[in-house]
Amino acid sequence: QVQLVESGGGLVQAGDSLRLSCAASGRASGRTFSSYTMGWFRQAPGKEREFVAVITHGGVSTNYADSVKGRFTIARDDAKNTVYLQMNSLKPADTAIYYCAARYGGTRFSVNEYDYWGQGTQVTVSS
Repeated sequence: QVQLVESGGGLVQAGDSLRLSCAASGRASGRTFSSYTMGWFRQAPGKEREFVAVITHGGVSTNYADSVKGRFTIARDDAKNTVYLQMNSLKPADTAIYYCAARYGGTRFSVNEYDYWGQGTQVTVSS
């Protein structure tokens, strides 16, 4: 089993920045962290969980939701088994619980295609 723990959320004002971290531990089928594609998703109150960003194994490629493109950056440090989400120019619309997720395989944007999930970290952006 792979365990994921997010951190770094908080209450900030519009225009501020935050960096979320997601630390991974454990193994499934002998696979190392570096072999997993890692995604960030978010869920606002009353809304469905939505894709935010994804980075493939080895950091070969990244993809972003249109709503965060140019403001958010996903990165990974395989030596630390950690994936990050740098969030700049935050808006009230970014308020949500942010989750990291892992899957073995290539880029996917759907919640249903990820195998492991963290518990989430709350990000609140005030206007």
